[in-house]
Amino acid sequence: METEKIEAKIISLALVSIIVVELITGKVMGSATRDLYYLIQGAARVIDIVLIVLIVVLWGKGLSSIGLEKSGIRKGIIKGLMWSAGFGVVTAIGFLILHLCGINPFTLFQGNLPTKPLDIIFWFIIAGVIGPVAEELLFRGVLYGFFRRWGILTSLVVTTMIFVLLHSPSGIPVPQLVGGVVFAIAYEIEKSLMVPIIIHILGNSAIFALSFIKL
Repeated sequence: METEKIEAKIISLALVSIIVVELITGKVMGSATRDLYYLIQGAARVIDIVLIVLIVVLWGKGLSSIGLEKSGIRKGIIKGLMWSAGFGVVTAIGFLILHLCGINPFTLFQGNLPTKPLDIIFWFIIAGVIGPVAEELLFRGVLYGFFRRWGILTSLVVTTMIFVLLHSPSGIPVPQLVGGVVFAIAYEIEKSLMVPIIIHILGNSAIFALSFIKL
């Protein structure tokens, strides 16, 4: 992986853009009805995606600098599916071990879930698909690409810690910690951002599906 593709101006523009979007989103959601909650969140994530892509294309070195070279998209999707299958097998083994130890693994995924059918659909689309794309563009595409100049371990640790802290400032969410490491390693090995994007999408979707299982 080339380590000089993501310059300081790119990471600065991306972070400023995301912060501005989040501040505006927070203000809008503060005065919006509950019914618009997921639509606003979805719109914010789509804007994040568009802004990062524009920044990389207009002021950076193109989409190839964040592992999204057009010729490698199809291969990246296939590799992502393969990584996801392997990750799924490892997770299933982990579930079995926890079960044998008398621990219900499904309790690890319980949380505040939407109850209305339409909200559930929006939740899966936004948090299961759109959100992972936006997060991988920022965390692996931009942040990992920038910190990679100081070595693989430095970039992996820094981006994973930021990823974990933003998801849970008061604790360490194990799925995000494991995910952050896996996404970074997959990106480093395969050199395609599509790989962690696919793993992230399928992983999130699986976690959300498990959240509805009451055992």
